[in-house]
Amino acid sequence: MEPTLSEIIQWAKEAGQILRAGYGQIHQVTNKSSIDLVTEIDQQSEDFLTARILQKYPHHTIIGEENGTQNGHTTDLVWYIDPLDGTSNYVHGLPIFSVSIAFSRQGQTELGVVYDPILDECFSAERGHGAFLNEQPIHTTQVQELLQAMLVTGFPYDVHQTHTNIAEFTNFVLRAQAVRRLGSAALDVCYIANGRLDGFWEYKLRPWDVAAGILILEEAGGKASQLDGSPLELTQYINMVAANPELHKRMLEVLEISAHS
Repeated sequence: MEPTLSEIIQWAKEAGQILRAGYGQIHQVTNKSSIDLVTEIDQQSEDFLTARILQKYPHHTIIGEENGTQNGHTTDLVWYIDPLDGTSNYVHGLPIFSVSIAFSRQGQTELGVVYDPILDECFSAERGHGAFLNEQPIHTTQVQELLQAMLVTGFPYDVHQTHTNIAEFTNFVLRAQAVRRLGSAALDVCYIANGRLDGFWEYKLRPWDVAAGILILEEAGGKASQLDGSPLELTQYINMVAANPELHKRMLEVLEISAHS
């Protein structure tokens, strides 16, 4: 027995109710690193989703942001859950955050849902059946040139010790119409899928950040790859670029320039 998209949408919305109920309250905030925050709401949301999944699918594996990997009896059926993508925004009262849930079979994501509880926007996709926002079909833009493109990016939590993304950011700012940094990679990718934004790149993402978003983007006609254009894999860290296929090519060219600057 495997999950349905409607089932995952329901769970995402119920987890979103947990986030919405705690939004604007004073939280127990701890640090996973110097700038990587976690609250009791992150944990409550993940515990809720984990309980729902294991109650119905006890043999499945769950890979979550807060609880790590919980192995069932099979590694062929895997869930990727981010109970609160955009915790720093959440803590500061900035209403840009989401719940992200993906289900994968034999290494291929089959179902993906990203839910924004503040706007009550639910992005969803089932492989081979298109992408949707609140049950309405969505598609990427057809923008082909960077000068007409609004891009979005993010910076890794260990930015003080690792690749900073500054060279890439500078090169895109000088070539694109605009560059934004919103703070929820899951929503960033979904905003490419429904045409609010045109292109995305980021270093050191985690699989739970983007597993659902990648499927939604691809089902909306977009393309996602590693920064050198090679295929993506849901490994421990993901360096990713995403856009419609033509703009994706232009972004790869800039990333190549940045790599040698």
